[in-house]
Amino acid sequence: MERLERSFYSKASMYSFVVVLILFFLLWIATGQFSKMKWASSGYIISSFIFFIGITVRICAWLIRPATHQVMKRSLKNLRKKSRKKRNVRAMLKTAVDNIILQKFIFKRGWYRGLQHFFIAWGCLLSLAITFGLVFNWFYFDLVDPQTYQIIVLSIPTITMHPDGFLAFISYNALNFSSIMLLVGLIMAISRRINNHDTKVTQRAEFDLFPLYLLLAVTVSGLLLTLSYKFLGGFMHSPMALVHQATVVIFLVYFPFGKLFHLPIRPMATSVPMNYWEEEGADTRPCKKCGDTYSNDDQIADVKEILGQQAFDLQMEDGTYLSDYCPACRRRIRVMTHLNMDAPIQGAGEPVMTNNGIHMPGFGRERDESFYNKKETEES
Repeated sequence: MERLERSFYSKASMYSFVVVLILFFLLWIATGQFSKMKWASSGYIISSFIFFIGITVRICAWLIRPATHQVMKRSLKNLRKKSRKKRNVRAMLKTAVDNIILQKFIFKRGWYRGLQHFFIAWGCLLSLAITFGLVFNWFYFDLVDPQTYQIIVLSIPTITMHPDGFLAFISYNALNFSSIMLLVGLIMAISRRINNHDTKVTQRAEFDLFPLYLLLAVTVSGLLLTLSYKFLGGFMHSPMALVHQATVVIFLVYFPFGKLFHLPIRPMATSVPMNYWEEEGADTRPCKKCGDTYSNDDQIADVKEILGQQAFDLQMEDGTYLSDYCPACRRRIRVMTHLNMDAPIQGAGEPVMTNNGIHMPGFGRERDESFYNKKETEES
């Protein structure tokens, strides 16, 4: 393996080469040794290769970062432990269902944002899956007789169906259904970014809006193709097909290098609960200062490893590390350091609780006296 790696410029280039070989092999099988190539879709094919190469390079670059590399290393280590098998499966399934399939983490920010993200994510995933299947000829429909169609998957005949049946209707229009789902989500997202003042302050046109408009162009041009051949007798079908192909090519080339890249790496988030839940929903690592549990041993060990690789060990004078303390105690240590006070760890006083539930009032009202800890001051 090492000799093979040295024959390439980098690991990313080696993995990209392997991915290209796999795609060529699958294309060779699906097209009957290239005898059934759809040369009209050559733009889709070339841009799809660029898409997969870009995704491979970006994932390799993402994995060499200290934090993600440490998490992946911890994941592989935990997956090999037989004693953790049930826990690993339970944690991964729960995270996959909650955060990927149902996307509950977005719905916690509001039903509108959750619904728009759900439509965009699943509309995009389904559209990409169907598009790649059609572009690489991994599946297609073959006419067996005037009353029967058959789905061919990688040159292997599978199920048959009547051309006017329900299964045929779902299969023929699957891309249209996913496009409509995507269109609804895009309209919701663009409307929110235009009308929400808080969002307008922080968003960037080239990072936040461009992917939405690009997706909108792909979706609308694709649906117009369906409208043309189903209801308008093929009116403007040829020029619209070229427009749609151009938008898809731009989208596929852009995808690995923009905001949408989070889509393929999001499933890797399933490894986080698998690694860092010693007891599901509970922390087991006590703080060195106050004794409150705030994390677990694996997570703290990984934090120290990551910071050490970046020359930020943050070791204290008494030999402990900043990561050995809970967030509240860390804030106190930081405040004491900024105030240039001695012995921030052993000094008296409780942790600095910055989230005390007391909000700054307007100019017309007095501040609550509890903000100043008046009671504690009087007692002392």
